[in-house]
Amino acid sequence: MRPIEVVDRLGRWSSGRGPLYVLLAARLRQLIDDGELPPGVLLPPDRALAGALAVGRTTVVAAYDLLRAEGRITRRQGSGTRVAGVPSDVPPEDAPVDPIFLDSLEARDDDVLLAICAAPGDPPPQLAEAFQAIAPELGRISDDIGYYPYGHPALRQALADRYTARGVPTGPDQVLVTNGGQQALSLLAHALVSPGDQVLVEAPTYPGALEVFREEGAVLRGLPVGLEGLADAVRERRPALAYVIPTYQNPTGSVMSALARQRVAGVGIPVIEDEVPADLGFPGEELPVPMAAYGENVISIGSLSKSIWGGLRIGWIRAATPLINRLARLRAVHDLGGNVPTQLAAVHLLPLLDGPDLHRTLKARHDHLHALLTEALPTWQVPTVTGGQCLWVRLPYGDSISFAQTALRHGLAILPGTGLDVTGTSTPYIRLHFRAHPTALTEATHRLKSAWSSYHPPTTRQHARPTIAI
Repeated sequence: MRPIEVVDRLGRWSSGRGPLYVLLAARLRQLIDDGELPPGVLLPPDRALAGALAVGRTTVVAAYDLLRAEGRITRRQGSGTRVAGVPSDVPPEDAPVDPIFLDSLEARDDDVLLAICAAPGDPPPQLAEAFQAIAPELGRISDDIGYYPYGHPALRQALADRYTARGVPTGPDQVLVTNGGQQALSLLAHALVSPGDQVLVEAPTYPGALEVFREEGAVLRGLPVGLEGLADAVRERRPALAYVIPTYQNPTGSVMSALARQRVAGVGIPVIEDEVPADLGFPGEELPVPMAAYGENVISIGSLSKSIWGGLRIGWIRAATPLINRLARLRAVHDLGGNVPTQLAAVHLLPLLDGPDLHRTLKARHDHLHALLTEALPTWQVPTVTGGQCLWVRLPYGDSISFAQTALRHGLAILPGTGLDVTGTSTPYIRLHFRAHPTALTEATHRLKSAWSSYHPPTTRQHARPTIAI
């Protein structure tokens, strides 16, 4: 293919944010994934394409190197650069979310049990009571158009008071209410990450965060859970930010010590502290002081979706006021503000986070699933946790991708560990959540046992693009 033909198809490839080589690779990737550059097509040599685009040769070389690492092109001395096509284990970029994730969010009418979406299946009775309680408040509203890009003042104040009570003095001007924790992550990634920036994450970690950072073109670097070695990584890589889940980490359930929190908070770069699982401790477990208490560069996010109900789309960001102002401007572009009645109801629901019912239920279901797995699958390694929503299970042999496929044939959708780990070292692990009803957990264990008895690991190693799940 002549350079001029490629240039015509690239269009305004350089109009985005970030390094030119990342933007060029992104546009070429789209053309390959859309089939406009089919497999076998010979791409222009480095110098020829660089000349046609009026960029340096190193820009083209770096873009080609990115695509070669992804398996989308091949480069051989003497035969040039050719399109290899879309890797079989990578879904198209215009549909980055795996279908199994969408299935886990929508109600299904088949008999496949979902061990992926870790969220409470039933709204508590207090949810309906909260909406009944706010009816008089809604009736008293006048001369108010109801747009609150920062969030309703009552909820911002309640969240600020809760942070202050937990040892992090906070004013309402430091709080932004969002439509769930996922929107909080998306806003922060858009504000703080440019294409090509490095982002340090735990390996493994919450896959929804990985997808958010990838969507902004970030280069993800994995560190051990707890971000061990963070200071050295910051010096060597100069990342844009770090992302950590310090309390009841998703998926391992680990809890960082106060000393470790202080260490991470003092590295000198923005640190996103995901506190969504922090309210999911078992009875008797003390809620740790947020990492934000140890450094002004720490940005905290939280949500009611994992503690109260997934349909209650209330999340928040706690950060310095200038960043909150910037995020509110970004957020207003998309939705002008959240649902006011839901935010008013959330004020009434916040005390549930510290009540006993949630924590007793979590502990009972954890113990139920752990006992079932220990009895039915004694060769599996199933560590207990002290809070959270997941068990991080190590298989005695094989790999999590092929076993997940076997489990699906037995009517159970589970999350392979590979989708949560950017380092590729969690191949033997699967994530199982214990938020379902005991009867569903019992049936899921029966299906796991049946799948394991028929499981035969493949002779070649399985590869897959990380799968988003919550």
